[in-house]
Formats: sequence, structure tokens, C-alpha cells
Amino acid sequence: MLHLDSVNELNKGKNLLAFSAGVDSSALFFLLLENEIVFDIALVNYGLRKQSLEEEAYALALGEQYNLKVYTQKAPLFKSNFEKSARDFRYNFFTTLIEKHQYTNLITAHQLGDQLEWLLMRLTKGAGTSELVGLEPITQHKSHNTIRPILHHTKDELLDYLEGYGHQYFIDQSNSDEKYERNYFRKNFSDKLIEAYTEGIRRSFNYLREDKHHLLSGYKEIFNHQKLFILELSDPKLKVRVIDRYLKRLGYLLSSAQREEILNSDSIVMGGIWAIEVRDNLVYIAPYITSSVVMPKKYKEACRIAKIPPKVRGYCYTIDLEPSRVSPPSLHE
Repeated sequence: MLHLDSVNELNKGKNLLAFSAGVDSSALFFLLLENEIVFDIALVNYGLRKQSLEEEAYALALGEQYNLKVYTQKAPLFKSNFEKSARDFRYNFFTTLIEKHQYTNLITAHQLGDQLEWLLMRLTKGAGTSELVGLEPITQHKSHNTIRPILHHTKDELLDYLEGYGHQYFIDQSNSDEKYERNYFRKNFSDKLIEAYTEGIRRSFNYLREDKHHLLSGYKEIFNHQKLFILELSDPKLKVRVIDRYLKRLGYLLSSAQREEILNSDSIVMGGIWAIEVRDNLVYIAPYITSSVVMPKKYKEACRIAKIPPKVRGYCYTIDLEPSRVSPPSLHE
């Protein structure tokens, strides 16, 4: 019932499950146990409902019963943009645990409905194939992988599994509140579509994912040092998609206007944070270090000889990177 590639990857590393005690994560919890995958769990308590304490207590009880580590965190009261604030808080918590305890994989309980909700929301805002198919069974980040082993299952299938085995789970009533964008799309569109066309939607996502991988196959990463990436494009049309993909890995999401800016410029700074330079078929991405950093003339000259674009030189200098290492000819040796 779990995605085979996900199982193989989980068996290689140290795993942390993002747990909420809802249908999806509860089903995933017991499926991981069935597959003899070793993992710990992390839960964020938003404190918005009376049963939040019960859900946290359930997580702690599961940890004690199955000898797992359980990490819990109480969230602050978010006064605006709850969805984004809650998500940022949640993933910052997970990332902190991953770095502190050296987890290899973050396991999330995204399922087929989540995929469709994402596609529909992105479709209404204007997006290409890469953005429409935003969820992958395995996503690689710099410090860890995010693994989604039940991405091909519907919520009803997961619910049937839980009830068939008598496993406990909780229903979060706030998931029906349509003031949240995702809930609106779920109730009005994705749930109805999946109920009527489950198999077709499942197959379509498999095809779309294959198409996405094909579209993004026209480049390769040829250099990486800390947060400096150099990518070689075999298809210049992929410039925006590839830059978008790497900035997402670095935790930065592009707006539609910023994608248009990248399309029309080969030397830009995104949000005052990320420098992007395109030279011939090479894309340079690095943190933007302002001109207040004073580089010695010798280092500047070495950068010029190595053909390092100006906007990334400051970062190279701050991390003490020898310019000759970044020179394009040396990247292919």
C-alpha cells in the first residue's frame, strides 16, 4: 500500500513522521509499522480546538506503546494568514528537529486529494506543468528528503484501512471551514472529482509527473558549494523552471511577476536575497551579498579571470571560495 520507491528510501535512513492524529497521518503511522520502517514522530499543537490536547496525548501514547520518540510543539496564536503562518511554523519545527537529531527523511501524509487541491489552486493562479504537479513521492532538499509514501491513495481508502483494523484517528472540524483556500477547493471541487473519477485522476498524475521529469531533464547541476549552485542548461527554455526549482529547495517561492522578471533578464536579485546570473548556458544561484563587502583587488581579478558573474562574487568571497574552483572549464574536469 506504500509507494515502493518511498519504502526503499525510508529503509536507508533515519525517519521523522509529521503527525497530526488525523485520518491521513494516522493511516500512514500504522502502514509504516506494518512495513517495519523505523521512525519517530513530530506533532504541532495549534491549541485552537479542545481535542488538540487529546491529539497530542494520543501521539505521546503511541510513542510509548511502540517505543518511538515523540516531539511536540505548541504553536503561538497567529493573528493573520493562518494557513501560511501555521505551515511556516510547522516546517521550521520539523527542520529544527531534522538538523538537531540528524534525521535523513521527513515523512508526510499527503494523499491524492492534496495533489488535486494543489493542482487546482495553482491552475487558478497561472502555472506550468512543473508548478501544477507540486508534490512528488520523494523530494530532495539540501539537508534531508521529504517522502510522501501515500500520495497515490485517496482519503476514503485510508479511512477504510483505519476502520478495517480498528485504529484510532481524529477528525479536525476546521478542515471544513471554507474561509481557508485549501478547504474551499477541497469541498467544492477536489472531493467531488476524486469521488467520481478516482482512477483517471490517479493515472493522470502519474503521466503528468513523467511529463514534468521529462521537461526538467534538459539541465544538470555541475557545481555546488554551500548555497552556491551552478547549473548547465541544454535547453534555454528551461531557465525559469530550473531557477524556480532550485529556489524552492533553498526555501524561496517565486511569484508570477518574479518568474516573468527571470524570463526577461539574465542578471537579477530576487527579494534582495538571492542573486541569479545567467551566462551562456550556465545559471548561477547564490545568496546576494551587498556591495558593502569589500573584496581585495586580487580576489576581484581572480573572479574576473574565472568568469564568475558579479552578483555572486560577494558570496564566493564570504565563504572563502577559491575563484578557480568556480571557473567554467574546471567544472567539467
